[in-house]
Amino acid sequence: MPADTTDIDDIRERARRWLDDDPDPATRAELRDVLDRLPSSAPDLADRFAGHLTFGTAGLRGPLRAGPNGMNLAVVTQAAAGLVGWLAAQGGTGPLVIGYDARYGSREFAERTAQVATGAGRPALLLPRPLPTPVLAYAVRRLGAVAGVMVTASHNPPQDNGYKVYLGAALGGDLGAGAQIVPPADAGIEASIRAVGPLAEVPLGPPGQVLGDDLVSAYVERAAAVIAPDGARDLSVAYTPLHGVGAAVLTAAFARAGFPVPGVVPEQAEPDPAFPTVSFPNPEEPGAVDRLVALADATGADIAIANDPDADRCAVAVRDGSTGWRMLRGDEVGVLLADHLMRRGVTGLYATTIVSSSLLRAMCAARGLPYDETLTGFKWIVRAGGGSAPLVFGYEEALGYCVAPDMVRDKDGITAALTVAELAAGLKAQGRTLTDRLDELAAEFGVHHTDQLSVRVDDLREIADAMARIRAATPTTLLGHPVEATEDLLPEADVVILRSPSARVVIRPSGTEPKLKAYLEVVEPVTDGDVAEARTRAQTAVKTLRAEIATALGL
Repeated sequence: MPADTTDIDDIRERARRWLDDDPDPATRAELRDVLDRLPSSAPDLADRFAGHLTFGTAGLRGPLRAGPNGMNLAVVTQAAAGLVGWLAAQGGTGPLVIGYDARYGSREFAERTAQVATGAGRPALLLPRPLPTPVLAYAVRRLGAVAGVMVTASHNPPQDNGYKVYLGAALGGDLGAGAQIVPPADAGIEASIRAVGPLAEVPLGPPGQVLGDDLVSAYVERAAAVIAPDGARDLSVAYTPLHGVGAAVLTAAFARAGFPVPGVVPEQAEPDPAFPTVSFPNPEEPGAVDRLVALADATGADIAIANDPDADRCAVAVRDGSTGWRMLRGDEVGVLLADHLMRRGVTGLYATTIVSSSLLRAMCAARGLPYDETLTGFKWIVRAGGGSAPLVFGYEEALGYCVAPDMVRDKDGITAALTVAELAAGLKAQGRTLTDRLDELAAEFGVHHTDQLSVRVDDLREIADAMARIRAATPTTLLGHPVEATEDLLPEADVVILRSPSARVVIRPSGTEPKLKAYLEVVEPVTDGDVAEARTRAQTAVKTLRAEIATALGL
């Protein structure tokens, strides 16, 4: 239906006021073009002014475009002013440290944030070049910063960018020192952003201090020290940063730890904001690691590793018999890392999320180690247990792993890759593989097979309708067995959990995409040592479970 003329006039007037305040000539020209093309451009203009990008616990993330509903210099200036004002209001002292990736606009947004900070009288420290998100999270702790900003959209499409905030110890507390913000900080920062006046009145100071490479070297040295110094190192690794910023830091960390330097997919080795060889820069997406697997196969690599573009996630592929390679699920890598740390004698709290496999819970129970599970997101994982025991490992099934919480209190794809390599090299020295260790865990604890039902929608009302449907007509059986427990996490979270003796389903809207997700898990015991047969049963059961849940959701 065409927009009402009155609506167009109102949006046009708001756009003109925005134009007057926009400090960037490029986005002013972009918005003028949209205005000049009215009325045909009315839907585009309306979308740009449908609201402001909201500052939540993931900070800001959105498409690069002019207007308040996009990532641009005006929005970043306002966000930086609001953040700096909020830090001052909380009595936070110390520098603001700022990192950025290689996406379009990232450096410009980081430099503007530094100018806003210094203009308000706060020291600003810029990382020396585009670097992984875990380096920024590490810098917040190492430099005693009041907070950190990372300009990145992680594994989003090329046209997006984002703005993540970390707090230092003074405002984040012991558990949140160097971690992403959680409520009520997000709401406080959002309110402070909305209170910022005309951008022309935001004072801009000098560009801040650009840090030297000694910070990166310190991160590399600490990362290499995460693994034991005297372990096996004979391992051939194929690697891709997926056109992101991980390659230089990861290869340096591998060399510092004594591993052969991984072979890097040449077409994807250098940062490139266009991500030209992948349709979607996420190692979980179909086709994203095809070049990596080809390199691993051609070079006879033992394992293949991929980081996402900001290198906070880590994907691992292994040889799958004589048929080629397969990507390990996040849950598989998570339990492999946890088991490895346990075998190394690392004691303390092990944590994951409500949508991850229940195998970690079983492992901790059998080995007498504290365990906790949280809502999704590393901002919650690093605060698991509420301080009842020191966190030593956390993971989420979406390829995020924290193997050294005292170093980086967030997911870290570099230290995770090193720890995977340590485990794989040790197993190789014994004539074994990562899949052999997975089979051993299955024989001990049963096959915990996980999968997802993920549905992308064009209209968010479809998600709300499906969640209402599952609450109104909750299944009473799963795979023919009675549902023994149903949990509805409203109002804290829009999550429904169903449990039966052999299955678990967690249903929730995605926090970052227009998707409804159902996380499926089936547990099959291993009889007479036949792991392969139990895996086959589990795979069949998960397919049936997916169909049951799709029907229940009306999808």
